[in-house]
Amino acid sequence: MEKFKIEGGKRLEGTVRVSGAKNAALPAMAAALLTSEPVHLRNIPRVRDIVTMGKLLAHMEASVEMSPATPDEVTIRAEKLSDAEAPYELVKTMRASVLTLGPLVARTGYARVSLPGGCAIGARPIDLHIHALEKLGAEISTEHGYVEARSKRLRGAQLCFEKITVTGTENAMMAAALAEGETLIENAAREPEISDLAEMLNAMGARVEGAGTSTVRIRGVEKLHGATHTVIPDRIEAGTLLVAGAITGGELLLTHCEPKHLTAVIDKLAQAGIVIRAEGNGLRVHNGGPLTAVDVTTEEYPGFATDMQAQYMALMTQAEGTSAITETIFENRFLHAQEMVRMGAQITVEGRRAVVRGPARLSGAHVQASDLRASASLVLAALVAQGETIIERVYHLDRGYERLEEKLGAVGAKIERVR
Repeated sequence: MEKFKIEGGKRLEGTVRVSGAKNAALPAMAAALLTSEPVHLRNIPRVRDIVTMGKLLAHMEASVEMSPATPDEVTIRAEKLSDAEAPYELVKTMRASVLTLGPLVARTGYARVSLPGGCAIGARPIDLHIHALEKLGAEISTEHGYVEARSKRLRGAQLCFEKITVTGTENAMMAAALAEGETLIENAAREPEISDLAEMLNAMGARVEGAGTSTVRIRGVEKLHGATHTVIPDRIEAGTLLVAGAITGGELLLTHCEPKHLTAVIDKLAQAGIVIRAEGNGLRVHNGGPLTAVDVTTEEYPGFATDMQAQYMALMTQAEGTSAITETIFENRFLHAQEMVRMGAQITVEGRRAVVRGPARLSGAHVQASDLRASASLVLAALVAQGETIIERVYHLDRGYERLEEKLGAVGAKIERVR
């Protein structure tokens, strides 16, 4: 099993290109199931989850072309869908597989998708997806670990999510695009990835309004056509790189990113004493002096993203004073804290609240990643630790970060992938 070996204490300096957003690319690939015509996607990150989604679509006998000559482009042709099923073998490695549920039942009238398995960071049930599709007229049954959905044609409806759900909003939008009549989604997620999906659906001939607000209106159409769509930059990768530059006392220029998607993160980092300024189509970050401890609470967008909580914790281990980090989205997302403690961090976890006392003198250690963002946080801690750190189970990191060790190595980090 592959691992990272990192020698800490190296200042990062240079330019890094931010990849496309995994969490926008996955629903975009699922949306290609809504049409028999070719869909061409650009700025697609080559990460494990994208490969898994490609395998899932291929299992349904869609054509998925990923050219070595243009590694960030994918062409999907779902002309004939002979197997409208997402099997457990693929779903168990990537929860976003559930995004095929809405498009399949909307276009073919039938879908069979395995229930996602357990998740290290907490429960993420798909009840909200199921209830939304039932409101749209699908007949749903759940047995033997699978969700089966049937409908001759979905009908528009008024949906109100009792809890904000990003993938639930995306599934409902895709299903409603081919439903008869109008669908109104209230308490919809407002993440940039939602707006990106709406832009793609509209390019395919859908009629989606209000994406990016809490109320989304979709007027169903009979048929969607092919389109070309460029996926937005990955705001979580950009946030992770901002922290990498700051925690090492370095200076990085991030290109191909979207600052307006990072407002909450940038504001919090600025409060901690980090200097960030827009430059061209990117952001320049450098440490303006001693870091100051600042509390943070994770929230749905446009609040501080839960996917940046672990990275922020790594940063706070180097800040002067005591910071409180409150996690409101997932109930078990502090698994990385104990690994940082093994490196010398002073962190106390009480339920959904972690208290970090700094600055701590971190030292290299043998640590283990538990999930995608925890992996990134341990990389950040290792960059500033004295000595060598070995990070096990970096396959978690490969799910969402494209060639992270190469990107960091190119700007001064001493990092390598080993077996």
